[in-house]
Amino acid sequence: MKCTNLSIAFVLSIVAAQANAKIADVLCEDRADLRLKLERQFGAEMTGRGIRGPDTVLEIWFAPGSEEWTLVQTYSSGTSCIVAMGTDWESFSPETGES
Repeated sequence: MKCTNLSIAFVLSIVAAQANAKIADVLCEDRADLRLKLERQFGAEMTGRGIRGPDTVLEIWFAPGSEEWTLVQTYSSGTSCIVAMGTDWESFSPETGES
């Protein structure tokens, strides 16, 4: 039980630390509003997306000038949430090689 309590305390400390990051200002919004913010304020472009579940899509947004990326989760309700942000994005194309 001690290990579980320590794990919970650790996760809560991470969440509290993240709440002070700039992502806390833009956590969830209407999809159209978040899309405009990513495009206009940050110069980001959606570079990929995939279905996560029956009601959820994940999108990768990338700002070419700054090399910053944003992972957005969009729900069928029309709400989008930023779930991760970072820097130094690298794009890879599949390598062609011998089988």
